Amino acid sequence: MRTQSVGKHPHDDAPDTTAEFQRLAGLPAGPERDLLKQELVNAWLPMAERIAGRFRNRGEALEDLRQVAALGLVKAVDRYDPQHGAAFESFAVPTITGEIKRHFRDHMWTLHVPRRVQDLRNRVRSAHQELAQTMVGRGPTVAEVAAQAGMTEAEALSGLEALDSFTALSLDAELPGSEDGYSLIDAIGGPDPALDIVIDREAVKPGLQRLPERERKILYMRFFRDMTQSSIAEDLGLSQMHVSRLISRCCTQLRAQAMKEAA
Repeated sequence: MRTQSVGKHPHDDAPDTTAEFQRLAGLPAGPERDLLKQELVNAWLPMAERIAGRFRNRGEALEDLRQVAALGLVKAVDRYDPQHGAAFESFAVPTITGEIKRHFRDHMWTLHVPRRVQDLRNRVRSAHQELAQTMVGRGPTVAEVAAQAGMTEAEALSGLEALDSFTALSLDAELPGSEDGYSLIDAIGGPDPALDIVIDREAVKPGLQRLPERERKILYMRFFRDMTQSSIAEDLGLSQMHVSRLISRCCTQLRAQAMKEAA
């Protein structure tokens, strides 16, 4: 393999692998083909590492980015067809770049963010960095970021919100300004048992409407006014035993009707 001259290639150490790729295309699967593929990958690895370097300082270790870029290079060598006439670099660069971008999209986002919003985030991030270099004492406003990025303010807001979705705070993280150890998990509510009561009430409502007026009144006095059976009996002129039997019978009937409708 030969190194091309600077005038013929944007990479100073870009190898001339035209003959090797043509030979690879004619080799059947086997050790010889695998060895030649490995030689081609090694020859173009410096280019892949330079592409990985363009994505440094974005929350991922450079060594990990280099591994992803190398994977993209392997895919490019596997898929490249010299008969199409395009130079290998013109095929490999977008393949490697796409592999790195997929890595960020699929593995680096803590929260799931649609691709459109991820694109807005990248444009907003670049615009914010460009404006910050020219401003002293303050950060750029949403309107300024939107104008710089060529988008609406609503799109700029979406992109700015996505900046906070790239990583997430631990639930054990102490809240800003808290001096007593109050953390995010302390601000999260729990299940509300009253919700089950709402569901139960809605489930028995049709059955309640079908009960006689006296039975409805007894159940209202017992379960909504929290009256004792003796008080209900005295108020309605009934025996406490009769009130008890009516309540038991109504509850059994309502439960059976609710279970039947839910089945």
